[in-house]
Amino acid sequence: MKGKKHMLTKNNETILLNNVTKTYGSKTIVENVSFAVRPGRVTGFLGPNGAGKSTTLRILLGIDRPTSGTALIEGKPYIEHAQPLRTVGAMIDGASAIPERRGIDHLSWIAQSNRIPKQRIYEVLETVGLTNAAKMRVRKYSLGMKQRLGLAAALLGEPRILVLDEPVNGLDPEGIRTIRGFLREYVQKGNTVLLSSHLMDETSKIVDDIVIINKGKIIVSGTLDDVNKGYSSLEEAFLGLTGSKGGESW
Repeated sequence: MKGKKHMLTKNNETILLNNVTKTYGSKTIVENVSFAVRPGRVTGFLGPNGAGKSTTLRILLGIDRPTSGTALIEGKPYIEHAQPLRTVGAMIDGASAIPERRGIDHLSWIAQSNRIPKQRIYEVLETVGLTNAAKMRVRKYSLGMKQRLGLAAALLGEPRILVLDEPVNGLDPEGIRTIRGFLREYVQKGNTVLLSSHLMDETSKIVDDIVIINKGKIIVSGTLDDVNKGYSSLEEAFLGLTGSKGGESW
């Protein structure tokens, strides 16, 4: 399976991007990006550095506005949801917490601003394995701990959809395995996960579907088996479809 191929699902999608384009002056960052994400599945969003992944996710989450096209979550833009944190939990750029703030205080601020019960804070801290580090200053957190804090914040509203940017970056093998198990259990309940990652081997163990973007355009979307067809692994498929070299940074 080489060259451009789109297998969009038109029914029952929780996330739908349709011809999303973003330009800055004369520079086009993403162009006519279209793909669907279905409930009950983990969808991996992959691409080389600078391919447009972060821009696409920021548009989906209402952080940036598209020049044209639409990005919908359960049928409407993110900003039109009355309680977005209860619909979508997002982790972009790690925890984004103030370094001098304690982990538990970071979550408390988010919970209070979204009218989420205090008890939920302790539940998510336990889920991500940060209970014992809850009162540490964020500046003392390792990269992996910051990732866990970001995931805890995303889970606060008990959302039906998770949008995660590099969720296992910085985690040790045990932490990666825990997150993998959690995400599989999460989608088995009918929820939805869209995640970006540069860890091809780990991604292949988590995802059901794959979307690959390169130079601002979607070059393939489909099930993991569809994308891997004709290749020995997801890494080989990625390299072959994007024209990347094995030594390049993803």
